[in-house]
Amino acid sequence: MRWWYRVAIVAGVVALLVGSVWLLQQHEEPQVQSRLFAPAGQAGGFLRVYGPVPIEFPSAHGPHPDYQTEWWYYTGNLQTADGRRFGYQLTFFRRALVPPSLRTERLSAWAADQVYMAHLALTDIAGKRHVAYERFARGAAGLAGAQAVPYRVWLENWSAEELDSGIVRLRAGQDGIALDLLLTDRKGPTLQGDGGYSPKGPDPGNASYYYSITRLETSGSVRLGDTVYAVSGHSWMDHEWSTSALAADQVGWDWFSIQLDDGSDLMVFQLRKADSSIDPFSSGTFIDSEGSATALKRDQFEIRVDGTWRSSRSGATYPARWTVSVPSEGLTLSIEPYLDAQELILSFTYWEGAVQVTGRRAGLSVAGRGYVEMTGYAQSLQGEF
Repeated sequence: MRWWYRVAIVAGVVALLVGSVWLLQQHEEPQVQSRLFAPAGQAGGFLRVYGPVPIEFPSAHGPHPDYQTEWWYYTGNLQTADGRRFGYQLTFFRRALVPPSLRTERLSAWAADQVYMAHLALTDIAGKRHVAYERFARGAAGLAGAQAVPYRVWLENWSAEELDSGIVRLRAGQDGIALDLLLTDRKGPTLQGDGGYSPKGPDPGNASYYYSITRLETSGSVRLGDTVYAVSGHSWMDHEWSTSALAADQVGWDWFSIQLDDGSDLMVFQLRKADSSIDPFSSGTFIDSEGSATALKRDQFEIRVDGTWRSSRSGATYPARWTVSVPSEGLTLSIEPYLDAQELILSFTYWEGAVQVTGRRAGLSVAGRGYVEMTGYAQSLQGEF
């Protein structure tokens, strides 16, 4: 799973935004100059995830500001009518600056107790090009925010916005690339783990609430420079919130979201320890074509690395080909990146990219596409909280 890496990303930039918000408070709100902001990585006063709770929709789509960190994560594989392929990622992160007990009514429209960050990435497979961008804004003055009904999350002019029940529009662009996509939900949300409760380690509260929308039929356009491509395909959405931290012996993880042409979907992640072993809190979910989900424990799937790729930019060596097996489903998949160089070097360095899939399920051939995220290869995430 991607939990701790994303916490680290947001925590690493919060200090800068906290400073600007604090200065604004000094100028416009002298009565709260003594407010104590929770430093990045300190979770005192925030709600924690200790066990399953009812996750109700549509309210779950909105923000959960009493938890320290949250994100809305979109990835997808697209193609034109003549077969040109693209992969994309659009992610919105929220980070709380102060716990609920320290929040007060604010006088300035610019005052914020939440900050937002967003990542936009596009892979042009034919052009062998991958680009990624990052933005930050305070959750105030309309610059960034999230709401449940109607669903909307945004940072400046990057946004995911509900147009009708089950239909979301994604819009984002920068420096000659742009996405304008319509995503139609074909399966509804899948609650990951135990009814949405997803433990990440043995310590109490080291968990997230987590659901996915695994089959989003997608259409729209991708712009590269002056050329606009009409595209279609499928997208995947993850939404998580928590107040959590990386366990002392965990250094990163490998996360897979796979959409197969028989209508089934698969999510698995493995948490890697400092001694190169796999943490038993690794898990996954198999979702059949009708949307029925089966939770997978660590011993119910296997991820085997079949090849590697070394980044000339970061010097990191990443897995680059895998075999993923789920014996209970008769499923064996060979997974390979469309492009090796899908590394993001932003506030933190990680690999996230579009992959192609072939294999067999219950004795029949299957194929598909997906996304893989890998963290902790360019740098350990320890010490980032």
